[in-house]
Amino acid sequence: MAALLPSQSPEYEALITHLKDRIRQARVQSALAVNRELVVLYWHIGREILQRQVEQGWGSKVIDRIAQDLRQTFPEMKGFSPRNLHYMRAFAETYTDESILQQVVANLPWGHNVRLMEAVKDPEARLWYAKQAIDHGWSRNILMTQIDQQLYGQQKSSAITNFERTLPDVQSDLARELVKNSYTFDFLAIATDAQERDVQKALVDHIRDFLLELGVGFAFVGSQYYLQVGGEDFYIDLLFYHLKLRCFVVIDLKMGDFQPEFSGKMNFYVSAVDDLLRHGDDRPTIGMILCRSKNKAIAEYALRDLQKPIGISTHRTAKELPDPLKPELPSVAQLEQELNNVDVLTDPAHHRNHV
Repeated sequence: MAALLPSQSPEYEALITHLKDRIRQARVQSALAVNRELVVLYWHIGREILQRQVEQGWGSKVIDRIAQDLRQTFPEMKGFSPRNLHYMRAFAETYTDESILQQVVANLPWGHNVRLMEAVKDPEARLWYAKQAIDHGWSRNILMTQIDQQLYGQQKSSAITNFERTLPDVQSDLARELVKNSYTFDFLAIATDAQERDVQKALVDHIRDFLLELGVGFAFVGSQYYLQVGGEDFYIDLLFYHLKLRCFVVIDLKMGDFQPEFSGKMNFYVSAVDDLLRHGDDRPTIGMILCRSKNKAIAEYALRDLQKPIGISTHRTAKELPDPLKPELPSVAQLEQELNNVDVLTDPAHHRNHV
């Protein structure tokens, strides 16, 4: 009788499981260590700039000079732009207590800290959001969603489980974001976390129900609607057919701020639907991008030379859609109100239990 191969034995399976767990832990621990060093470094740079400006009377122009000198010496590092140095100065000015830096905010990625400084001016609320992001493993988008929904005001008196001294769950948004940052090593990169997918699914479901309840002609075709193009797989967040407009409507939902590349992706989806699903008597497909927040100038440039009818809910559709189509689609105000009033997003435990 032939001997079992090692890979067929229970002992081997146990070994592989153990090794995988150790590798996952090492990835997160490495990312945490790198992140802490980077955030503390940025705080020290910001403090040095702040002190020199106070003691020597240097103006803001010195930051441009420092950025130039640092980038010349460290061309491989991406964090020494004048804008980021201004953030470092603001960071040092925001957190004058180094113990808070070491115990709390150094455990968050730099992008989280920048967003917190910009979005939350109350020190108590800002520290609360920082601790919550660490405890619950929030990604940057989830953090901003919770700030937008004013979670601090609603739950600041609730009991909080403190996991600050434990290793974050390798499945958490925060751990994944830590290992995706550009200053970590390639072997640390892992995929998008299920927690953020759950929140996005809840929002997709809500927007679907909202559009159907409008009663203006939306017929639901599918969510995560599958298309195959060039032998590759693609999935559309929401696909509708509008009975009055006689056209397909593609909706792409983004958890974060609008980025220029979103319009290119939507242009691709609209073209694919036109070629693969549209019938001869259908009107051209319409694309709608729904984002958490807007930048009008970026949105206008992103849409300027596109030939497909595409709108961005956080901007406006006036230049993108022909006049006869506008009354049949939900207004920007309606869509923005729906994006701002999704109660399920205010409680992570709720959406995990109900999605």
